Amino acid sequence: MICCWLAGLCCGLAAGAAVAAEPVLTVSTGGRTATYTVAGLLAHPAVAAITVPQDVAYKRPMTYQAVPVSVLLNGIAPAASLRFTAADGFVATVQADVLQAAGNQAPRAWLAVEPSDAPWPPLKAGDPASAGSFYLVWMHPERGLIVPEQWPYRVVRIEEVKPLAQRFPAIVPAAGLAADASVKRGFAAAAKNCLVCHTLNLGGDATIGPDLNVPFNPTEYLRADALRRLIRDPQSLRRWPAGRMPGFDVSVLSDRELNDILAYLRYMANRKTAK
Repeated sequence: MICCWLAGLCCGLAAGAAVAAEPVLTVSTGGRTATYTVAGLLAHPAVAAITVPQDVAYKRPMTYQAVPVSVLLNGIAPAASLRFTAADGFVATVQADVLQAAGNQAPRAWLAVEPSDAPWPPLKAGDPASAGSFYLVWMHPERGLIVPEQWPYRVVRIEEVKPLAQRFPAIVPAAGLAADASVKRGFAAAAKNCLVCHTLNLGGDATIGPDLNVPFNPTEYLRADALRRLIRDPQSLRRWPAGRMPGFDVSVLSDRELNDILAYLRYMANRKTAK
């Protein structure tokens, strides 16, 4: 009798551990917080099989079970900002109207969900980790000027936040600059491409890369040609097998956008926050 009870207890503990280990996504919008398991999302009425023609993580077409991101957002205002936080500290912020858009000219945002019984491929050789369990993908990214840094994978949390510039004013150029100034354009480009991994003036959500202004700005310790090379192809400047910074070629970051980002960095070098 005792043996049967112990066996039952062990089975119950094992089942409980299995449930506890199931990946969970937390979504906080409109003052409400919901949690979703893999099984729960795969059972959602809006789930569908989609094929992403140009998948950023896998560099090839991929087919996923996914739900439209809009069904998770609880009807929040189009001007709201949504922060996607990944397990490794990568953070992407996307405006709600882009995520909710569903017309013929929309980029069409989906949350791909990795089934436990059909895992996705590893992202790189020698590392079994995939892009799952939750991955923001886009069917037509070109329609929304979506950049690769707006495809966060291994997402653990989605939450409504104030825009980056409001939460971290120390990263923003002075209000007196002309609206079309290269520095202002550079800030917008840096917010999409750089501040998903780095902070600047100790401001920002990401925790992967070093701060871009404190204690020194890269424009202060790298020649202009070396800094351009670092951004275009990091491994061509300093060989580091464990390096995680992606290269930004002209198909992702135009020469004008790169010039604008460098103008923004040079400008911010003279606007350091207190350490």
